[in-house]
Amino acid sequence: MAEVDTVPSASARNREADEPRDCLVARFGADKPLKLDAGVSLAPFQIAYKTYGTLNADRSNAVLVCHALTGDQHVASVSPVTRKSGWWETMVGPGRPIDTERFFVICPNVIGGCLGSSGPASTNPDTGKPWGLDFPVITIRDMVRAQAMLVDSLGIETLFAVAGGSMGGMQVLQWAVSYPKRVFSALPIACSTRHSAQNIAFHEVGRQAVMADPEWRQGRYLIEDTLPRRGLAVARMGAHITYLSDAALHRKFGRKFQDRENPTFSFDADFEVESYLRHQGSSFVERFDANSYLYLTRAMDYFDLAADFSGTIANAFKGSETRFCVVSFTSDWLFPTSDSRAIVHALNAAAARVSFAEIVTDKGHDAFLLDEPELFAIVRGFLDGAAKARGLAPGAAR
Repeated sequence: MAEVDTVPSASARNREADEPRDCLVARFGADKPLKLDAGVSLAPFQIAYKTYGTLNADRSNAVLVCHALTGDQHVASVSPVTRKSGWWETMVGPGRPIDTERFFVICPNVIGGCLGSSGPASTNPDTGKPWGLDFPVITIRDMVRAQAMLVDSLGIETLFAVAGGSMGGMQVLQWAVSYPKRVFSALPIACSTRHSAQNIAFHEVGRQAVMADPEWRQGRYLIEDTLPRRGLAVARMGAHITYLSDAALHRKFGRKFQDRENPTFSFDADFEVESYLRHQGSSFVERFDANSYLYLTRAMDYFDLAADFSGTIANAFKGSETRFCVVSFTSDWLFPTSDSRAIVHALNAAAARVSFAEIVTDKGHDAFLLDEPELFAIVRGFLDGAAKARGLAPGAAR
């Protein structure tokens, strides 16, 4: 039976990159270029974002939520692409730890993404065609610079909090270093101050899977109306394994067969875990751009906070007045607790205000996205304490 191709056409995916649905778009013209670490400027460019809640009168209750590698701006609302609920609705929303009845939440799609912020799937204004690999390579610091311009455009001088996990946590740390006076409190979850050699290696395998797909066409697949779906699916499958733990995989799947009692003695998806990974890969292709995957994984690889501070992380946080809450998970082997402890030690050495929690769970790196009551209690308690110190009215925006 022939495989049914449910992937949107190149033109449809390109429209979503330029004119995203169900969100706001901040556009910056040639007079407001984004200066990139690569030594070039990006102009014009745009940032797609969602807001939730109400900004109070003195603009002091804004919380910036930074998404992870494959996330987007739809943190607490249904995605128009997948029709699924927001990726962090367990954390963000009315009565949630990041309470949208109390805080004004901003969640932007990162530069280099594919859901409305300028990236390789966007239209190059000089050619009228998708950027592809002509889009400049970006860094975590570039993402944060763009976000700062967005926050400026909203008339917000200081953020009450910046929060995020994984790549989102990297952005949180970069915010605290690049704009220390603008971040009252920071919640970096399941992240590190630099990408490890092992994580860079995992990313390279994923990128090579994408680029080995003949439909990648040297990054020109949008122009040629093709899609490296097999390569991107394999990249996603490999990455998804790193987000879980051996215990979680065993608990969910073990060695159970998929819809059968005995092996087929073939290379079909005999095991449930195989079927699960194939589903993860195929569904990912429907919502994410392959070139964006290359760009964002490379941005994570380049991330190294200490590089600009003589190799000493503590120097990056010297004099910081930001309140930090660092969180890790015992079964996270992608960003193990040792990475979070390094952040805490650096903050202690810099005499910064920091609290730390290691949560016992078998859910792996993805635990920050799942139902973890201890995480919810920690975030709620930290933000309540910071709000009291900030002088925010309890329970609702003033």
